[in-house]
Amino acid sequence: MFPDRVLSGMRPTGRMHIGHYHGALKNWIRLQEEYECLFFAADWHALTTHFDESESIAESVWEMFVDWLAAGVDPTRATLFIQSRVPEHAELTLLLGMITPVGWLERVPTYKDQQQKLPDRDLSNFGFLGYPVMMSADILVYRANKVPVGEDQVSHIEVTRELSRRFNHIYGREPGFEDKARAGVKKLGSKKAKRYEALRTAFQEQGDTQALEAAHSLLEDTQNLSLGDRERLFGFLEGSRRVILPEPQPLLTETPRVPGLDGQKMSKSYGNAIMLREEPAVVTQKIRTMQTDPARVRRTDPGNPEKCPVWGLHQVYSNQDTRDWVWQGCTTAGIGCLECKQPVIDAIIREQQPIRERAQRFLDDPSLVRNIVADGCERARKLAEETMRDVREAMGLRYD
Repeated sequence: MFPDRVLSGMRPTGRMHIGHYHGALKNWIRLQEEYECLFFAADWHALTTHFDESESIAESVWEMFVDWLAAGVDPTRATLFIQSRVPEHAELTLLLGMITPVGWLERVPTYKDQQQKLPDRDLSNFGFLGYPVMMSADILVYRANKVPVGEDQVSHIEVTRELSRRFNHIYGREPGFEDKARAGVKKLGSKKAKRYEALRTAFQEQGDTQALEAAHSLLEDTQNLSLGDRERLFGFLEGSRRVILPEPQPLLTETPRVPGLDGQKMSKSYGNAIMLREEPAVVTQKIRTMQTDPARVRRTDPGNPEKCPVWGLHQVYSNQDTRDWVWQGCTTAGIGCLECKQPVIDAIIREQQPIRERAQRFLDDPSLVRNIVADGCERARKLAEETMRDVREAMGLRYD
């Protein structure tokens, strides 16, 4: 019914580090070759936990966009935009908030998790509690049906799916819906109409999800339907409601864990990050001074790679032959820690060289980035306006 569309975003934290690159940006670069993609700077989301430290948000947004572009995100293949420049995000957040039970928000795993992780922050505010509603609006306002996440983030998308179902159930009702849907079935033609009815019956009476998928494919391949008929026929498969806000699906992606210099998750707030555009001399110094297996007090002491954070970087940057060499050399004291670190240093510097070169163009002329983002905001807003026109109509809020 709606085109495949990928949406993802990041809070503006300034310059990216190699954890961002391997955990998200490399996936974005791959996805932009396969789907229509929208990638945004979630500046409003930054306010949910740091509303009293907003002075650096704008600068952080532009630094982040430079890194995205330098990493290989292509503005001719993906739409790059700023959340707050598309006010429809706020409008849909407000409207979805009207139908969201507070209990749903209090049960979101990250709600209590963030309270525990950020004990020094004042999180007793509506913005933080309503964070999942805004996140859902970010996705649904573009009718994005694919959201790239790691396995540990799938639960985050479930709130959006629940809100989509609830909205469609409440507002997808339409006078004469079944008669209009059956009229739409006839427009499929005799053969396709019989196939559609058989698949609909198989799903509704037997719960056959393969039949539902086959019916979706049948409708997507039918070109002579109006948008209204298409929405009704998709809704008719599962009940008696139009699909106004389609449920997004998690798009599972590889998210390798990139350890920080101290073995914890890499984070600028922990002071253990290697930035995406680090100078080679800085990369060398940071890696050479990384802590290693504490059992290796002397060069002749054997070590255990699994107790060394450098081994985690080898998992990301080294091939199997190098990892075998490291394992053998470390456990037998055949190599020293500096020898072990050198392949990682070389690989990071080699990876970052073209990124640093591409970034220079945008650093020399900041207007290039601003023009790319301005165009992206305009494209994003057109898509959001289409969705909100249908949302307002469904909720009885159109006055033209």
